[in-house]
Amino acid sequence: MEKKSAIYLIVVLFVGVGIGYLLFGSSSQSNSDHAHDENTEVVDQIWTCSMHPQIKQSESGDCPICGMDLIPTTNMTADLDINQFRMTENAMALANIQTSIVGDGSTNSQEIRLSGKIEENEEETTVQVTHFTGRIEKLLVNAIGEKIAKGQRIALIYSPELVAAQQELLTAAKLKEQQPELYKAVRNKLKLRKLSENQINQIESSGNIMEMFPLHAQVSGIVSEKMVEEGNHIERGQVLYKISNLNTVWANFDVYENQISIIQKGQEINIMTTAYPDTKIKAKISFIDPILNKISRTVSARAVLTNKDALFKPGMFIEGVISVSDNDLEKENIVVPKSAVLWTGKRSLVYVKKKGITPVFEMREVVLGNSNSDSYQILSGLQKGEEIVTNGTFTVDAAAQLQGKKSMMKLGGNQSDSAKDVDFEKVAISVDFRKLFNQALLSYFSLKDALVASDANLSATFSEKMLSQLKNLNISELPQEELAYLQNLKKHLQGISDKEELINQRAHFKDLNKNLNLLIHKIGNTSETIYIQKCPMANDNKGAIWLSKEKEVRNPYFGDAMLACGSVINTLERL
Repeated sequence: MEKKSAIYLIVVLFVGVGIGYLLFGSSSQSNSDHAHDENTEVVDQIWTCSMHPQIKQSESGDCPICGMDLIPTTNMTADLDINQFRMTENAMALANIQTSIVGDGSTNSQEIRLSGKIEENEEETTVQVTHFTGRIEKLLVNAIGEKIAKGQRIALIYSPELVAAQQELLTAAKLKEQQPELYKAVRNKLKLRKLSENQINQIESSGNIMEMFPLHAQVSGIVSEKMVEEGNHIERGQVLYKISNLNTVWANFDVYENQISIIQKGQEINIMTTAYPDTKIKAKISFIDPILNKISRTVSARAVLTNKDALFKPGMFIEGVISVSDNDLEKENIVVPKSAVLWTGKRSLVYVKKKGITPVFEMREVVLGNSNSDSYQILSGLQKGEEIVTNGTFTVDAAAQLQGKKSMMKLGGNQSDSAKDVDFEKVAISVDFRKLFNQALLSYFSLKDALVASDANLSATFSEKMLSQLKNLNISELPQEELAYLQNLKKHLQGISDKEELINQRAHFKDLNKNLNLLIHKIGNTSETIYIQKCPMANDNKGAIWLSKEKEVRNPYFGDAMLACGSVINTLERL
């Protein structure tokens, strides 16, 4: 009996152990796996600053810019660049967000629209001058815009020169039988002063000298400019009026640099005016200016218009439409739907979808060209093959704002580029340190100018000079963070010195500027006013900054290729 009880007890023990393992063993394993996952997540965790998301570290701590505690990033943003953000597929579907590939032909138009204005036909514009000296006693045409006809009396002039010439004529007329050559010479003298045969004969037959001599219009037209007033003394050849014949006018249009190859002489253009929107006039391009305007980066294309009904007024704004083939448009232009562009008044923005499995977006500033009823021409900021949001752009922008990224209403994003809106705690340094640092800044500006000129050898020379000057600084005066900026400066200056190719020098120059900008904000600007400038096209369209003593933009990242590309984003006044 006791033996059976022992057997039963052993069986019950084994059954209990088995049930316990089933109940708690898997849970323990699960907890162990979960703990392992948590440990792995901690190892892979990225920490950032809520105020300065460009800061990314592998462990917790303080923000090196503002000192705030770093926070862990979410899985939605851990592997993204600072200005990128992710949206879920469900969110995109609910918001009906659609994208299109730039340059795939789906948004091409068959028209190019040019803006311009009506101007006077310079070939039909003349001036009214005098051919003798005198004083204007009376002006008979006093206002700009008055019509005058050829031969019309326009002024009365007192001219001592003509009084004397008339006296000579009367004297020579009495002696014309004896001295015909003298008589002929006197008459020719009056003709050279633009007196007509009738006027000369009238003076000779009357025997009276005209003291107030009438001046007659030489051409017909509209007075477009008046240069004299009554009582003015005038010289021979002086201009009194500018007279325009508006029977024909010029329609001058601005053609952007990347449209030049599309526009050709003899091409048909349909012209519309704001004053008469329902009236379309067909004309042909008769002239294309061979010289490019360096400021607007345009050339002028011209059509001559008949204007007998005075439909066109000089100064009137017009629009021209030229039909072109899809192949030409696709070859020369990037055209996107208007729904893809957010316009803030100063900035034009699109959202670019990055290639990958999950939807990742990034805001991009673009420069707009001409437009028609449903599309914009993109002059810069996008490249063919990129994918952009074409429907639901405002929803994507709202998502960017919620995630603290660059958006239509907020520049946000990588504030280290401009160091804007950051309250830097200034570092106390000696006068000698500032003096040596300002000398290094002069070498920096020379380095920048060398890159503007695309001179690799000169860039290397000034980089070496600046590096040598920075080595003379007393680094013991700088705290750890500022010392790191300085060391980075030296590293990138050495990189510029060692690299013979401009593309490599400019890559180092980009990173050099980030550190130099932050360092100047920390130690203060004691030199002259410094302008922080930025080119949105540099750094693979991510943008890059540089420092300049001049407000005028001269791009060191592209040189002559895009000399004026960029803008002033911040100003550092002298302390």
